Amino acid sequence: MSIPTPNEGKQFEIDVSDQRYARYPVKTHVVTDKDDIVVIVKQYVVPHIQEGDMLFISERIVAISQGRAYPIKDIKPSALAKFLVKFVHKSPYGIGLGSPWTMELAVREAGAVRMLFAAFLSAITKPFGMRGVFYNVVGKNINAIDGPCSYTLPPYNEYAKLGPKDPDAVARKIKSAVGCEVVIIDANDLGVNVLGRSDKDISDAFCGGVFRDNPLGQSKEQTPLCIVRKIS
Repeated sequence: MSIPTPNEGKQFEIDVSDQRYARYPVKTHVVTDKDDIVVIVKQYVVPHIQEGDMLFISERIVAISQGRAYPIKDIKPSALAKFLVKFVHKSPYGIGLGSPWTMELAVREAGAVRMLFAAFLSAITKPFGMRGVFYNVVGKNINAIDGPCSYTLPPYNEYAKLGPKDPDAVARKIKSAVGCEVVIIDANDLGVNVLGRSDKDISDAFCGGVFRDNPLGQSKEQTPLCIVRKIS
């Protein structure tokens, strides 16, 4: 099996707190809800893993393997979703809640009352420069919801998805199967959000540092797994 190589335009090594790390993005087949995430990791990662390595996993394939991705043709946005989406800032790095389909998934996941309350608090705190209020109030990893973009790997360019369910538990399960620490991460070219980790002592600061340039890529690289290795 060939050794993983960096994605185009991404550097192989990175420094975090005076320590250098190598990042090995691992290519997989196109994951579906018929796949078991543990089986995927065993198939593609175990041949390359070494003692002391960490495994970073895109939250997208965890959610997809859990059946939490839905064709947008099957999502019927409610009146509330159509109303709330009007107030969402549109980002060039992902749909987020900026579509009626993803907003509808958020309403279903969090509930209408919580969504309205979060929107109200966000509206009254925004003039004071307070950011992130909406997502903090809603919780439930709503910020991991995403929808179809032109660069999304088919067939998921016509899907919307929730964040993964119980990501900490999933990370611990994978660690038990493969023997290394595991982080489930939502990374793009704007930032890094840790959704699950096999050990609570794995810090957001470390994960944000080692993944600050998103070595998994943001398009059709098909590399949802990344081995992170400390090097001298």
